[in-house]
Amino acid sequence: MNKRSAALSNAPKRLGLRGPAPSRRGGGGAHPGSSRPASLPSILLRDDRLLIIDKPAGLAVHAGPRGGPSLEDLLPALALGKRRPPQPAHRLDTDTAGCLVLGRSKPALAMLGALFAGQLAQKTYWAVVQGGPGASAGRIDAPLAKRSSAAEGWRMVVDREGQPARTAWEVMGRGEGVTWLALRPATGRTHQLRVHCAHAGWPILGDARYGGGAGAMQLLARAISLPLDPPVAAEAPVPRHMIAALTACGWRA
Repeated sequence: MNKRSAALSNAPKRLGLRGPAPSRRGGGGAHPGSSRPASLPSILLRDDRLLIIDKPAGLAVHAGPRGGPSLEDLLPALALGKRRPPQPAHRLDTDTAGCLVLGRSKPALAMLGALFAGQLAQKTYWAVVQGGPGASAGRIDAPLAKRSSAAEGWRMVVDREGQPARTAWEVMGRGEGVTWLALRPATGRTHQLRVHCAHAGWPILGDARYGGGAGAMQLLARAISLPLDPPVAAEAPVPRHMIAALTACGWRA
């Protein structure tokens, strides 16, 4: 094993990455929330139409066939005066932390769904990856398709016959064998950022499914902006399990 390969393979151990256990699943004016049970996700932004919450890593958005805790269990407590619980307007992987938008009524949910379907929501993710690109910025344009096998279950793969998928990336900082990236998806395919980073040769740390090794996945839905009237934007804080890796790349709180 050469020095570079050794540095990459040892990156999670060297950084002492810990955090939520990886998932076993296949896969008007805004104001912050204040009074809520400690078990509820933090509310980053709230108005009459929507909530933007800080989803913790390890919490599934929807209950899977095997059961287990999910955001669905907490939605009634997030009604906050509405007659019906809010509902997610888009997806966020179980092991990804950060901004998740909830619609607080059927009309709001339909409006938000149209924004996401029309690729009008601007999303920025932070990731720490093994190795990293040589350039300072770029774009990945690689269609994705779903593949399944009895041995490995399902996963997403790059396939020229798949659905179009595009991701812009920018280097935010570098460390020993690792790189901190800002990722801005122009499409919203399942596992898009994870597969695109792996396809480029720099898998996300802790993403065992796509070659990133063991530990907590170093992926944060950092910020989201919605072109509403007035516009809505929120930013999620860095979760504890990403502090060590980001600090190694030059991030400072």
